Amino acid sequence: MLDYEKIRKQAEKYEKPMVAFLRDMVAIPSESGEEKKVIARIKQEMKEVGAFDRIWTDKMGNLLARVGKGPRLIAVDAHVDTVGVGDPQEWKHDPYKGKVEGGYVWGRGAGDQEGAIPAMVYAGRIIRDLGIDTSEWSLLLSCTVMEEDCDGLCWQYLHREEGITPECCIVTDSTDCKILRGQRGRMEIGVTVKGRSCHGSMPHKGINAVYKIAKVVNEIEKLNDQLKEDPFLGKGTITVSYIDCKTPSMCAVPGEAFIHLDRRLTTGETKELAVKQVKEAMKRVGVAGTVEILRYARPSYTGLVYETEKYFPTWCYDEDAPQVNGAVETYRRLFGKRQKPGRWTFSTNGVSIAGMFGIPCVGFGPAEEAVAHTVNDRVPIEHLTKCAAFYAAFPQTYCDAHPRNGK
Repeated sequence: MLDYEKIRKQAEKYEKPMVAFLRDMVAIPSESGEEKKVIARIKQEMKEVGAFDRIWTDKMGNLLARVGKGPRLIAVDAHVDTVGVGDPQEWKHDPYKGKVEGGYVWGRGAGDQEGAIPAMVYAGRIIRDLGIDTSEWSLLLSCTVMEEDCDGLCWQYLHREEGITPECCIVTDSTDCKILRGQRGRMEIGVTVKGRSCHGSMPHKGINAVYKIAKVVNEIEKLNDQLKEDPFLGKGTITVSYIDCKTPSMCAVPGEAFIHLDRRLTTGETKELAVKQVKEAMKRVGVAGTVEILRYARPSYTGLVYETEKYFPTWCYDEDAPQVNGAVETYRRLFGKRQKPGRWTFSTNGVSIAGMFGIPCVGFGPAEEAVAHTVNDRVPIEHLTKCAAFYAAFPQTYCDAHPRNGK
């Protein structure tokens, strides 16, 4: 039987080394495709903590560590990459200093989502410190790459190429220490329309592709208001996120124009439906063109290219799903409260873990979702210890509540 109070107190003992570790990570720029140095820093900490039976990286560059050798594999996932900082002048704190102030660690990646990694690593140490029995289960930590560029690509590789299929997975991407059980899916759609270029002094002799795409843009804005809404996951959305055109000069009518669409998919919406809706919107305004689901083929920091379609499915589990129930029970036993699970607004690696492969997921991680990608990127220090205790306690709590073969 787990001693939850001991787990919680042991996590609190590691607050200072977790903060120091996180500050080191924040100080290392680690945008998608450039994670090599931060992966090395995490690997160093894992070795120094000394809790893991195995530590390794795959050919994509994902870093993995395992505690225990039991047959029931429980995973905890965090992506190590971040978005850029934008304009440094907009930051109150240096984005690469990991400043500690007001009970928070501040900086790019502190909240989204490197703050989960110290909690994961020190959860392994807590399991060893307290001699928690791992004969029934093993805990896999996955510190994954390129999520910001292409969420879930890392787990497409882990599952398909490395054969990793956990019984369930905790997704640690910014939940504010709340239990989450689903998210909308997303996809990236490209629309290209052709015109006819001519000299800018005689625009009537050409067909301006920008004028044509402008009609489509206006119709996409209207389409957004017509999309389906789910009472739990929320509304499907669509927005134009990029516009471009091809023109022979700044004194010419553009002969081609392109828009990039960010489409969020709620329950019951498919990629086929989303593409059909865009085609119908173009038809309504009398504009012909091509509509395609875009593809991702950027190399990881190891040089590996693992191409994929930019379609990332919706996923959602009921409150009584075993991994969700296990998370609720873990939280209750550790902190004396019962949570009602919620959902993310943004997207996570769960799009492939659960959405593509049906591996049961539940969300629990540090930091508010609202600070992700902002100049206020931060994580409450108390979240580090809270999550470390949660990740250490979850595997046994889950297995006790949901035994295999009735044993």
